[in-house]
Amino acid sequence: MCDCIFCKIVAGEIPSATIYENEEFKVILDRFPANEGHVLILVKEHVPNIFELDPDQAGRLFKLATQIAKIMQKTLGFEHMNVMQNNGTVAGQSVFHFHMHLIPRYENDGITISYAPRDLTDEQIETMRKRIADAL
Repeated sequence: MCDCIFCKIVAGEIPSATIYENEEFKVILDRFPANEGHVLILVKEHVPNIFELDPDQAGRLFKLATQIAKIMQKTLGFEHMNVMQNNGTVAGQSVFHFHMHLIPRYENDGITISYAPRDLTDEQIETMRKRIADAL
């Protein structure tokens, strides 16, 4: 994808603050972070979203995310973290190349990541549960 900024970062065409790299993933500091220490884990292959991500690769990605998060917590000294991954414009995805955010959280950091909970009926919940469970 010649217009994909993350493909350009992976290819070395755009410089990045790389903290880890292997054959599948590149881990960088976000250039426009939500907070100090905000990390992005990029899949090197151009995969637009979670719906097209290989499940085995997703497992390796989450294992790496866990390792990176623990190292970040130890070295940066925060207690809390948001782990985010958006898919599609409605969900807030702005770069259509799979990536995961690790965002350190500090007391009174001013970041708000929230949603208004919906009050579903037991029947609505059961309908959704059945549809998803039956598809598995």
